[in-house]
Amino acid sequence: MKKVITYGTFDLFHYGHMKLLERAKNLGDYLIVGLSTDEFNLQKQKKSHHSYEHRKFILETIDLVNEVIPEKNWEQKISDIQKHDIDTFVIGDDWKGKFDFLKEYCEVIYLPRTDGISTTQIKKDMASL
Repeated sequence: MKKVITYGTFDLFHYGHMKLLERAKNLGDYLIVGLSTDEFNLQKQKKSHHSYEHRKFILETIDLVNEVIPEKNWEQKISDIQKHDIDTFVIGDDWKGKFDFLKEYCEVIYLPRTDGISTTQIKKDMASL
């Protein structure tokens, strides 16, 4: 069984998130999502609209996702890859090159973002209403 992992905040879940998960799942048989905790988001100076538990619930209801684990810090990726026997690490290409150090542990793939949609843009659009 080929295992894939991706990470993110997945706040204000949208079409772009779904496309990322779909493309990630198509690269393997089992998809794990490392979901940024509220505490980790604060460390990253990000504020989520939805709580970790609500975002986790949304992800767990999606058939593409086999497992959701908490992302508590930047450093855990290597241990997650080893612990879960990951074959492929997938993330959006806005992170291109940032996770190349993981190639020592698994395949690393940067997927193109879905054009025209992002949580940041949704938040900006909502703020201007």
